[in-house]
Amino acid sequence: MSCRDLGIIVTNEISPSEHVNNITVKAHQRANAILRCFASRDNKLLVRAFTTYVRPLLEYNSVVWSPYLKQDIERLENEQRRFTKRLVGLKRVEYAERLQRLNLHSLELRRLPTDLIWCYKIVFGLVRLNFGDFFKYFPVSTTRGHRYKLYTSHCTSIRSRFFAYRVIKAWNSLPQSTNFSSLAAFKRFILRTDLSKHLIMLFV
Repeated sequence: MSCRDLGIIVTNEISPSEHVNNITVKAHQRANAILRCFASRDNKLLVRAFTTYVRPLLEYNSVVWSPYLKQDIERLENEQRRFTKRLVGLKRVEYAERLQRLNLHSLELRRLPTDLIWCYKIVFGLVRLNFGDFFKYFPVSTTRGHRYKLYTSHCTSIRSRFFAYRVIKAWNSLPQSTNFSSLAAFKRFILRTDLSKHLIMLFV
């Protein structure tokens, strides 16, 4: 059994798989339309069309449904993998190198900064959400690194898939030099930070 709420398909098992299936079908159709309808074969133009019209379908509200199963992560990534492979001169180039040449990141790597930015907004009260409903601070006296570390409590396997649990490891591992002075400064810092060690599947 499933239902749609604010554009996200939610099942009684709290699994994102049905939502992933739904958005990848739409993204595949839209990506094919771009390659069929654009007369230009300029890779920069086609990538811009992909990031404007296709990628938002695959990333909308990802904080809510970000996948934890490799098959779902792979299914999402395949949409970008297939599109970039069909660009001029890139058919026989490995996916990681294609991303580098096109100045793109894997979709999984793009979802992680989104999680961290939302974590920042909750921690610093920038959204109308109660911090205590999501997190607890780790005792400052027992931590190294930055001073905003969060406590990882024991949870069920279902809860461990939610944003409030999965983001803590990456958040706590941010270096002491992390710039927490403002949201804009934090975003700039995060975008320059290598977060690949927290990925389930390493595409780059």
